[in-house]
Amino acid sequence: MYKRVLLKLSGEVLSGEGKKGLDSSMGDVIVDEISKVLEMKIKIGIVIGAGNLFRGEELSYVGSINADQIGMLGTVINSLYLLSALKKHGIDSVVLSKITNLPSIENLTYDAVERAFRENKVVIFAGGTSNPLFTTDTAAALRAAEMNAEVLIKGTKVDGVYSKDPKKYNDAKKFEKLTFEEAIQLNLTVMDTSAFALCKSHSVPIIVMNFFEKGNFLKLLNGEKVGTIIFDGNTH
Repeated sequence: MYKRVLLKLSGEVLSGEGKKGLDSSMGDVIVDEISKVLEMKIKIGIVIGAGNLFRGEELSYVGSINADQIGMLGTVINSLYLLSALKKHGIDSVVLSKITNLPSIENLTYDAVERAFRENKVVIFAGGTSNPLFTTDTAAALRAAEMNAEVLIKGTKVDGVYSKDPKKYNDAKKFEKLTFEEAIQLNLTVMDTSAFALCKSHSVPIIVMNFFEKGNFLKLLNGEKVGTIIFDGNTH
């Protein structure tokens, strides 16, 4: 059973599929899944994207560096929204970031992370890696390594990693296990190459799973086989 995990969620999980903005019902779904595992004393860190607010291609006219900085600020918006949803349901949480000093956000330091975990708080990492030109996938890999996570869980609306889009192709093959090298060679887009490389170098496995199938998160953290695991080849 995992005791320290990093959960990566896309911004779209806060809006609903194909939608934009923030939907309170989606926030409640996320909180419900997280609340089920907190009694197990698992330390949970969360990185959330900003795709529900805007995508990089929508901001291409401002240039990649400015677009990335706008996206980083978008993750702060989503992190504060998620913080509010968790606290509304009585779940003690904190947002940590290096890119803002808003009153509701604490400065991201290793001491702050460990203090929050000792206080049994959910830790939400906002602002990406704190630098442009990196995706939130890479930010999740970085924060997973920094918090000594045993696993990085990518919560999606698909039940694992497939050879191609299962919504478009009936012959799409689901993988139960993949090494980081295989995932990179197959050019799988579930996470970017730099995230794979960072997790590999720190021996942090990645599990891709359907976060929105009720109870899946709890099953996974209880040791059941859920989704697809991507690992360094020497374990699992």
